[in-house]
Amino acid sequence: MSLSAEEIKDANIAYHDAAADEYDAKWGIDYGDLGRTQVAIKTRKVLGKRPKFERGLEIGSGTGYFSLNMMQNGYIDEVVCTDISQGMLDVVERSADRLGYGDRVSTLHSAAENFPYEDESFDLIFGHAVLHHLPDLQASFDEFYRLLRPGGMVFFAGEPSETGDRLANYPKRAGHRLSPIWRRALGVHQASVREAEAVAAGERSQEYLDGHAVEHLVDVHAFRPGSLARFAKQSGFDDVNVVGEELSANWFGWFNRALEADGVPGDIPNIWRQYAYRGYLGFQWFDRTALEGRLPAGIFYNLMIGARKP
Repeated sequence: MSLSAEEIKDANIAYHDAAADEYDAKWGIDYGDLGRTQVAIKTRKVLGKRPKFERGLEIGSGTGYFSLNMMQNGYIDEVVCTDISQGMLDVVERSADRLGYGDRVSTLHSAAENFPYEDESFDLIFGHAVLHHLPDLQASFDEFYRLLRPGGMVFFAGEPSETGDRLANYPKRAGHRLSPIWRRALGVHQASVREAEAVAAGERSQEYLDGHAVEHLVDVHAFRPGSLARFAKQSGFDDVNVVGEELSANWFGWFNRALEADGVPGDIPNIWRQYAYRGYLGFQWFDRTALEGRLPAGIFYNLMIGARKP
């Protein structure tokens, strides 16, 4: 299906507004030691051991996972979190207040191509799992360049690679095929049936279901390392670096997520959640120590990019 930029934007708003309140739980977003460590590992791979920036701008902040953990790690002093979903930004503000950063975190309801800030307003522009949602990436990188001060950096993580995304289809398909057996074995009810019952009982709105129904439309791009680097170079950035991360961890994660996709989350037993959680961390460690840096970046599921404004 080919959608216009406006249709892609509308789908992103509908899905992320619907998903906002449950987003952290769905994706295991954490602001404790685990979350800080995960963000620190990603940041070091691209920006070095102890990066420090005065003012940051996060693109597509979602519920604030990257920004708030960057602040907890001491990498940025203050940040503007932007998103086209007001629902996501409402969660950011609540989480920032809870963590004690309410006076250093502001939010802006905006798309990524035209921000109401003067030239050279930021030291770092960053994001996690956002570039693949943006319909006009060249316009976005041009805007990032305008907003950065000389010497400022862009840093984006969690972007699906074209090859990695294609390879991930195999564990996804396997998980979907085996999900009925998995549900019976663990006593998990089918999600679609429970959702229909929830709407009938008034526990879920039709708008909620409509928002989740467009989830498959919000991922616009999967990248090759060279094509991702080209957007930054054509906007004028130097020192462009694209690296890959997570291979076996994503196969493991997508298989389990596909199993869980058809199940009611509240029915999934805690012992399964612990297995999936600890297993994913174990495969991340294996990827980081044995595979990353030894295999081509494009074979990994996620790509990260860093670049500097001259």
